[in-house]
Amino acid sequence: MAPNEQDKEMMREAIKVMRDAGVVNKTGGPFGCVIAKDGKIVAKSGNRVLADNDPSAHAEVCTIRKACKELGTWDLSGCTLYTSCQCCPMCYSTSFWARVDKVYYAAAWDDYDDLFSDAEINADLKKEQSDMKLKPECMLRDEAKIVWEEFRKMPDGARY
Repeated sequence: MAPNEQDKEMMREAIKVMRDAGVVNKTGGPFGCVIAKDGKIVAKSGNRVLADNDPSAHAEVCTIRKACKELGTWDLSGCTLYTSCQCCPMCYSTSFWARVDKVYYAAAWDDYDDLFSDAEINADLKKEQSDMKLKPECMLRDEAKIVWEEFRKMPDGARY
């Protein structure tokens, strides 16, 4: 689906938030995001990594959190996310889990790869675990599987 004029206005707002976060208020890197539903802005935020001392406080994650609170749900079906820059793996995953319908972005990873390592992280995630930078290693799997079995038996278990 090609972006229309309303989509472009939403993206311009995300770019304005980008400038505010990265250049004016310096709350984090120059990243901004807007989430809209039915043509209206539900939430917006810039990157807040520095302001919150939180490496997960990317613009998209902060905006998704705000939108979920505003709408009273974790399910953002029917929403469109406009982000000033291509989503990193964490932000894409958060958008996916939130069930956002569509993501538009302005700047691509290679527009700022001299400053931020989104492509590097994405490449690392595609490697075998033993070759990844953090080398994730499984331990106490049998103990964790017991909790999964308990959860499966719960008739009212949280499902999303």
